[in-house]
Amino acid sequence: MSRIRKWTIIVSVLAIVAMILPVAAGAAPLSQGQSYTVQADDSLWVIAEKYLGSGAAYMAIVQATNAKQVEDASFAMITDAALIQPGWKLWIPSTEEAESLLAALPPAPAAGKRALDVTFSWPTYIDPAVGSDFSSTSSLCNLYDTLVFPNTAGGVDPQLAESWEVSDDGLTWTFHLKKGVKFHNGSELTASDVAFSMNRILEIGEGLAYVFLGTVESAAALDDYTVEFKLTQPSGLFLISLIRLYVADEEEVMANIVTPGPYGDKGDYGKEYLLTHDAGSGPYKVKEFPLEEYLLMEKNPDWLGTFHPNAPDEVRFIATTETATVRTLMARRELEITDQWQTIEALEALDAMEGVDVGAFPVLTEFYYMIHTKKPPTDDVHFRRAMAYAFDYAAAVALEWPGTQQSRGPVPAITAGHNPDVFVFQRDLDKAREELALSPYADQLDEYPVEVHWITDVPAEEKWALLFQANMADVGINAEIVGTPWMSVVEETASQELSPHIVTIYVSADFPEAGSLLKVRYHSDAAATWSQNEWLLDSDLDARIDDALVTVDQEARYAKYRDLQNYIMELCPSLFLYDQVQKQAYQSAYVDWPAARGEVIPVMGYTMFAPVIGVTGP
Repeated sequence: MSRIRKWTIIVSVLAIVAMILPVAAGAAPLSQGQSYTVQADDSLWVIAEKYLGSGAAYMAIVQATNAKQVEDASFAMITDAALIQPGWKLWIPSTEEAESLLAALPPAPAAGKRALDVTFSWPTYIDPAVGSDFSSTSSLCNLYDTLVFPNTAGGVDPQLAESWEVSDDGLTWTFHLKKGVKFHNGSELTASDVAFSMNRILEIGEGLAYVFLGTVESAAALDDYTVEFKLTQPSGLFLISLIRLYVADEEEVMANIVTPGPYGDKGDYGKEYLLTHDAGSGPYKVKEFPLEEYLLMEKNPDWLGTFHPNAPDEVRFIATTETATVRTLMARRELEITDQWQTIEALEALDAMEGVDVGAFPVLTEFYYMIHTKKPPTDDVHFRRAMAYAFDYAAAVALEWPGTQQSRGPVPAITAGHNPDVFVFQRDLDKAREELALSPYADQLDEYPVEVHWITDVPAEEKWALLFQANMADVGINAEIVGTPWMSVVEETASQELSPHIVTIYVSADFPEAGSLLKVRYHSDAAATWSQNEWLLDSDLDARIDDALVTVDQEARYAKYRDLQNYIMELCPSLFLYDQVQKQAYQSAYVDWPAARGEVIPVMGYTMFAPVIGVTGP
């Protein structure tokens, strides 16, 4: 059966299930699930008809059984719904669960289209002034163009900019644009749009704004194809930071503002419109975006760049990391690349499938246990150091993909400007107890439990949370672990009062130099974002980060980065677990994915730059 035909059946199921399941003759609604052993002459259609009231609901049994198999190997793994064997153990979901499972299936690609489907942790924000996480930056780089584009060597190449120059004092940057670049709506991209995009992100002050705040004083169009940026002080990172200035169509955004709004005569500055629409010129454009389900993008034939000969016609980012769903879709070749949050066990099972491999490559991402430094008892540095000494880093690394290394300080070891000599905590229970004895909370541990929020969208994180809980118990610290959806974590970390003692989060550098990560992780400008939970609010640290970032001489700048890493380790505001090896299963039989063969753009989001990915199947 072709992929298109399979999706047609699934979509048909979605249309009829709500009507069929509750009222099918001879099938009372199941109030709870049950196991079932396949008999001779059985088919999934027959079983679904008997227990769920409609044969068309067979995919709910596939989904439910595969989910059970992840937990219990006695259940079958169904990779082809047309082939089940007598004696197989299946799971029949309840009627309510079946409806939920069927509704969660992603929609079909258009007939005849070459499709690239990828799962992601959600939510996704496609407003250039709002989005900043992995799914959002993966979307933004496909929907929008930038003045310069990151390359695999850690530098930049021209994109919208044809050329540029900088004044002798380093305060004025002038860019000359390529002519004839078209937005998705057909209008021409000009210098005014570039200036508008910079001024908009600065005024809104969300998402990736911290990259430019305190550095860019103004942006102005000198003519249709020349844009000028005035800086408050010289910056060694300004050019590479422009990979995060996604250029939007000023006219389209301002034609869709909602008034009144928080930005005066600019109303809401187009934020509501850009939740579900794009205003870009990038290689893909929004086709559909039901916010909590998926983002569907279609190829922009007028893009200024060059596509892979087999680049996808449609790209769908799907809002799920659910193991059984991912496994089923991969087995049926209805998913090309998985999210990066699958468990080791899930990846090993996917790797065993014919035509599927796991792409694993180092990236500028580190796994942090972010410690709230303003909330008792973690407001005390000795208490924080006690936790840092009590944690078993070797055991944590052993839970990850082979080749993973313990983090050596606040930035990944492959980052330019990393300090190879920075102090690194190792498990030492004697030192942990010594530090704890110096804490004012030493005699009140029962009164001060430490609440740890791990991300339920990434189920594997629970393993590290449980390890942390056990390690802390060794020195008398009571750690309470709480599974928390990503959306809730985003909301919590925006407030000093709501932030828990510890949040477990992966953070990536926005460009391949230590300063970018040091700023997003520890500068007060980014304090009320998901990329921090520490709430250091340290003016001295802020000044030192700012000073390093304006140092134009590279060696001098790197020396300041190294000093900053030493200072941060003294404060012990985080546990630095490991540098991430990004790993995602993909359909190697018909997907040509540059990142999987080692051609990695080391910037968050760009491993999913769809124009360079080839799709020839299934």
